[in-house]
Amino acid sequence: MRTAILALAVLGLAAGCGGNRPPDAAAAAGVDPALERVVEDWPLPATMPGSALPDLVGVQGRTLLLSWTNSQAGRRHALQFSSYDVASARWERRPTTIAVGNSMFVNWADTPHVMATRDGALWAHWLQKSGDAPYAYDIMLATSRDGGGRWSTPVSPHADGARVEHGFVSMWPRADGGLGIAWLDGRGTADGGPMALRATAVDAALRMEAETEVDASVCDCCQTSDAVTARGPLLVYRGRTPEEVRDILATRLGPEGWTTPAPVHADGWVMAACPVNGPAVAAEGEEAVVAWYTAAGGRPEVRAAYSANAGDAFAAPIVLDAGEAVQGRVAVALADGQAWLLWLREDEGGQSLWLSRRSPDLATEYQRMQVAAPAGRGRGTGFPQLAVAGGVAHVVWTDVVDGIPGLRGARVVAR
Repeated sequence: MRTAILALAVLGLAAGCGGNRPPDAAAAAGVDPALERVVEDWPLPATMPGSALPDLVGVQGRTLLLSWTNSQAGRRHALQFSSYDVASARWERRPTTIAVGNSMFVNWADTPHVMATRDGALWAHWLQKSGDAPYAYDIMLATSRDGGGRWSTPVSPHADGARVEHGFVSMWPRADGGLGIAWLDGRGTADGGPMALRATAVDAALRMEAETEVDASVCDCCQTSDAVTARGPLLVYRGRTPEEVRDILATRLGPEGWTTPAPVHADGWVMAACPVNGPAVAAEGEEAVVAWYTAAGGRPEVRAAYSANAGDAFAAPIVLDAGEAVQGRVAVALADGQAWLLWLREDEGGQSLWLSRRSPDLATEYQRMQVAAPAGRGRGTGFPQLAVAGGVAHVVWTDVVDGIPGLRGARVVAR
């Protein structure tokens, strides 16, 4: 899951990232990893039927930003958000609309995101149809300077004008108050070429830097994910070779640009189609954890790997779960001296959402628990979201009851 590491202006500016966390960081934070956690209901402000496609991002451990899309028959799609104060454990504002429109492109896997930057601004992106083809859509980006009450006229970070797919976005804060943004870009697919991964930077006035092609051939419809390390933004995504190997790759943005993408692990998963199941990454200082789904060798698994050097190299992965019931759709967080990993299963009994709480290097599992048993099936439940703040893991997912989607939430708290 992406983590906006910088606080809103009204909450005070954040300190820098720092280096490696000491071994007793959990105790220093007042959070004992050995304490058993339990699941409790977390009422959400998105109460209207048709609410789905959540995004949940933490802001310096003080605030959570939740966004979602509301879609109802006969009404325009609406991208909405609310903010949650961690200290008081309450929602700070009623649901606020960021954008509406019949031409908004709404897809179960390619979803909008929100974030905050150092200068106190909020940012949001969504997708807008650009042509009649099923997957002809553009990325739209807007910012708010008053905490989300008013939003700027949206702009697009890509200037190609091609009526093809642009989506699966990651965003991260920049030191200058603007943001970085990366996306899957289909301009080459119009001539039969592969999907590419591109990136740019946007300043506070919504001015774009020149685009960069990070990778010329990537998986067509898997989510990208980023986290800010002590040495710059770390971006992970599913690659694609001419031989149809679709393993997870990582690259980091530094002073000289993006590093050469390298496998998090050489799974060797050969698949002739997109699995629509991207990775998730979290980072604190130099430490980073990536989680992902693979079916290498025909065996579905959720794997996770640890890096002690901001993504330069990863240790051999652990297998979190395996078997035909494993769906993946992972989320990950690093906080309070712990790694938190979330994934989805589905078998004949229905779906279940699972959380593993581990040491940051993933070697020790403190606890494994079932967070929820969604009533929905298949794609309808989408991709669950995870954010850890104040020693509490917050989880949001889409459920579907009697054919109508709605958002659900849970908090995982110390007993």
